[in-house]
Amino acid sequence: MKSATYLALGDSYTIGEGVDPAGRWPDQLVARLRTDGVTIEDPQIIATTGWTTDELSAAIDTATLARHYDLVTLFIGVNNQYRGRPAEEYREQFLALLTRAMAFAGDARRVVVVSIPDWGVTAFAQDRDRAAIGRDIDIFNAIARDETIRAHARWADITPASRIAGAQPDMLVADGLHPSAAQYALWTDVIEPMARAALKEAGFSAKLP
Repeated sequence: MKSATYLALGDSYTIGEGVDPAGRWPDQLVARLRTDGVTIEDPQIIATTGWTTDELSAAIDTATLARHYDLVTLFIGVNNQYRGRPAEEYREQFLALLTRAMAFAGDARRVVVVSIPDWGVTAFAQDRDRAAIGRDIDIFNAIARDETIRAHARWADITPASRIAGAQPDMLVADGLHPSAAQYALWTDVIEPMARAALKEAGFSAKLP
């Protein structure tokens, strides 16, 4: 039986800074899909803590990748915001990455873009302007959502969940910034239906509705 292939592109939130590999949301997603009867390989993850859009693009250039994947997720932008990079630069570079993701998937409907979480609610941001961070995140997410919908890819909005969970100490790892496996599980609740729908386009269906 053929197994679905999965490419996860991102930054610290995709590589799971501070959590065991099984606690990362791409790995949690695959585990849930397998439980639901989807035959899928382990995720191939191209992600590193601190990456911006252009750094992720450069990493894709040098990575050993297949030409095609049945599912591609794209989760990038928080470090553009954190470094104070311009929103319009983000739009241009995000769109380039989205285009590359769609090329890997072969179909925009098999690409799931995940929204940027609001790190302004975390303990790490206690001495910063939390409201300003939230506004910036909303601007960057509006750009990503606009380009995702325009391209007919799928949008998974985990930002509301991050704003609730990110303020809870047990939902963060020791650095007070990055999500714990428990918070990633909440994100996976949002991402999983989109991933299921994407895989259905590729001919891989779960046993459960």
